[in-house]
Amino acid sequence: MSPALAEWVQQWGAAGLGAAAFVGATLVPISSEAAFVAAVAAGLAPGTALAWATAGNTAGCLVNYALGRAARPWVGDTLQASRGGRAALRWTERWGVPALLLSWLPVVGDPLTLAAGVARVPLAVFVPLVAGLRLARYAALLWVV
Repeated sequence: MSPALAEWVQQWGAAGLGAAAFVGATLVPISSEAAFVAAVAAGLAPGTALAWATAGNTAGCLVNYALGRAARPWVGDTLQASRGGRAALRWTERWGVPALLLSWLPVVGDPLTLAAGVARVPLAVFVPLVAGLRLARYAALLWVV
């Protein structure tokens, strides 16, 4: 893990974890998982860490979704430019909403949340599914750590 990321989370606590998780859900290459582990190791209560990481990461996914929905042609072209993006579009076109079950994966997960916006997945389906997957991912990390 990046020492700067660990220091950020230790300095800012729960809010720092939420911010790192938010940015980690976008296409910016920051590991929200590493921030989560650092926060718990620094003494942040597990329930607090779960809540902030899940909320921050879900909010970042909502930004991806909104970008995909609002800027469909541009985002579609942008996704086509990367291997992970092409896979995300292909999976979303082929399987629709169930493709979001893979949105917790590295590399293709963030593009899947963009593709969900491009595909106009209903928000009432997107939010609980993505939030539940984020919560499960961080809970699994907590169990391992």
